[in-house]
Amino acid sequence: MLVSIITATYNSAATLQDCLQSVANQTHPSIEHLIIDGASKDETVAVAKAFPHISTIVSERDGGIYDAMNKGIALAKGEIIGILNSDDFYVDEHVIADVINLFQSSACDIVYADLQYVDRIDTQKVVRTWKSGLMHAKSFLFGWMPPHPTLFVRRSVYERFGNFNLDLKSAADYEFMLRVLYKEQCTVAYLPKTIVKMRDGGQSNQSLKHRIFANREDKKAWLLNGLQPYFFTLVLKPARKLFQFIP
Repeated sequence: MLVSIITATYNSAATLQDCLQSVANQTHPSIEHLIIDGASKDETVAVAKAFPHISTIVSERDGGIYDAMNKGIALAKGEIIGILNSDDFYVDEHVIADVINLFQSSACDIVYADLQYVDRIDTQKVVRTWKSGLMHAKSFLFGWMPPHPTLFVRRSVYERFGNFNLDLKSAADYEFMLRVLYKEQCTVAYLPKTIVKMRDGGQSNQSLKHRIFANREDKKAWLLNGLQPYFFTLVLKPARKLFQFIP
């Protein structure tokens, strides 16, 4: 089963090597890795070219990270598609094999797992852990969502329900998951282990201003799908992150 891994980059030379090496180390025998670069001004493309496992490198101006992801999806040939950001990396060489085993045993549309935030410099230092837990029918209404970098999706899901909505600047991943998991009720399986490490410092958490903007984007994600959240849904969504700091 061919798996396509898409990595969107822009001036990512400082962290990209960890991401690429983690994919190169995978034991699953059939992986294509696509680098969709936004015309970086640093050595991002040179770093990518040093890894022979990479099947495709595209470097051109784009409309941001979600536009790059959509380009990657359009180019991907795999039956299963995963998205690994340039700051992120897989925790070990068995991640893709474990994911594919779950797809095959459950015959599901989507697999997700757990994620750890790590220090940007010392990636062995865990800042917080995102334990997804099992998804239930009303999980999204109670502020739940899985970590997007752990999401693996069958190509047929994108073909049936569309890609990332470029009307959203920071919540297109949330809107996509809300659409396919909650609204369209695609079948899903949970892999109860950490498979991705993410360097800490996401834009939506950097300040109150960013959090307010993120909240508005989250609300728009529901409206775009003709869905009505509970009055507390959009407050619970960021509040749930507090549990990530509990060991």
